[in-house]
Amino acid sequence: MVNPVWLRTFCCVVETRNFTRASERLFMTQSGVSQHIRKLEDAVGTILVDRSDNHITLTAAGERMFHEAQPVLAALQRLSDSVTGESEYTGTVRIMTPGSAGLILHDRLLSLQLQHAGLIINLRFAPNSDIEHAISGRDTDIGLMTRLPEDPQCAFRRISEERLLLVTPVNAQVDDINSLNALGFIDHPDGAHHANLLLSSNFTDYQQHSQLRRSGYCNQISLILEPVSRGLGYTILPENAVNAFQQQDKIEVQPLAHPVSEPLYLVWRQHHYHARAVANVMEKVENWLSV
Repeated sequence: MVNPVWLRTFCCVVETRNFTRASERLFMTQSGVSQHIRKLEDAVGTILVDRSDNHITLTAAGERMFHEAQPVLAALQRLSDSVTGESEYTGTVRIMTPGSAGLILHDRLLSLQLQHAGLIINLRFAPNSDIEHAISGRDTDIGLMTRLPEDPQCAFRRISEERLLLVTPVNAQVDDINSLNALGFIDHPDGAHHANLLLSSNFTDYQQHSQLRRSGYCNQISLILEPVSRGLGYTILPENAVNAFQQQDKIEVQPLAHPVSEPLYLVWRQHHYHARAVANVMEKVENWLSV
């Protein structure tokens, strides 16, 4: 029989790629972690971890063990939750999202929290790269991204899309990149990504983000259009972020020959069991944002 405690220790070592970090996460001594791995190897009759250098390297058997262990540990956790009667909406749920999707979610998440006294929502706005890093590092439970994640630890599915808009001060004349540079670009954390998507499809003289003259930068989604409304430049934002701006009479959405939308992906950590509250909130988020 394989002891599930040894199995959980083994998976933690694989995930951290370091015996010391695994011992810290598991609140064990490093020798205790090593002992669990040796006992697991004795139980299955083969070497799982190559200890020939300073790095953690799995043998072929170790790779198979790690892959097969994920659903086993998840099933054991579900059994424990079922026996203890874990509530459907109890505990902390951590969500990271781009600003535009966050504007849609914020009010709905607050309403959900009001319905369930034991639910705590931790909502953070962040760019794609930070969200992907947090998902793979187990620093958040649910992620929303506007590009495909590259880390193999991240599982995902496309749930929606949203138009990107070129927003200028009222009565601005936009014909080419030179006219945009005369205004100046109000940049933001996803500015390069949005510019590459939208401008490359509508301006033949656009090549890359670095050719844009920046006239400002803001990392708060609700404030990015403020300098635009005061005539300090233009920006590119998702439609929901533009619609949420209060001073619509001071900005103008430029008509474009080729409308562009960016996808929205729901992202979570591959082979990771989610507490019931996380799974339920994830389902709510997908329903709220799906096309």
